[in-house]
Amino acid sequence: MNKFTTLTAKAAPLDIANVDTDMIIPKQFLRTIKRSGLGVHAFDDMRYLDDGKLNPDFILNKPEYQGAEILVAGDNFGCGSSREHAPWALADMGFKCIIAPSFADIFFNNSFKNGILLITLPKDDVQKLMDDAAKGQDLTIDLEFQTIHRGNNETMKFDIDPFRKHCLLNGLDDIGLTMEHKSKIEEFEADIATKRSWL
Repeated sequence: MNKFTTLTAKAAPLDIANVDTDMIIPKQFLRTIKRSGLGVHAFDDMRYLDDGKLNPDFILNKPEYQGAEILVAGDNFGCGSSREHAPWALADMGFKCIIAPSFADIFFNNSFKNGILLITLPKDDVQKLMDDAAKGQDLTIDLEFQTIHRGNNETMKFDIDPFRKHCLLNGLDDIGLTMEHKSKIEEFEADIATKRSWL
């Protein structure tokens, strides 16, 4: 998993509440266990017209938001079923950080495990960042200092669980966390092999 330290990037506004995981990645695309290749199907029902062409009215299809790495979203983002494909699709689409007033719990956990920083802020602050994104202003996220720097030089602070922060700063997924204890695991295995050689 890639480390997340600081990110200065274009932000895209998705001012829709209750975006559920089926909206993020519809059920017909859940037939893979690969984390790559799902980005093209993210927001499929809103993103494409019936003939398969891009919907020019969908906000994330607009030229000014191509390449955005920060998504500023509405309340209760990621609700619905507990599909891990949702953060996979968002990450494959290029998003590294999502800011919203609230997130569904399972989506929240899955996103952090897949290297996406989720930031919860009061609705008024999210609206300010939504407006910044609409104006084409980049945002800078500094995870170490837990700050968001806006284009007008205002700085917002955000809270994050220390353990999740540690994992993102060091690029640690569940396997990486296990490998932090590699020497102890190897010591245990050697000890067991000596004491219980019949195993």
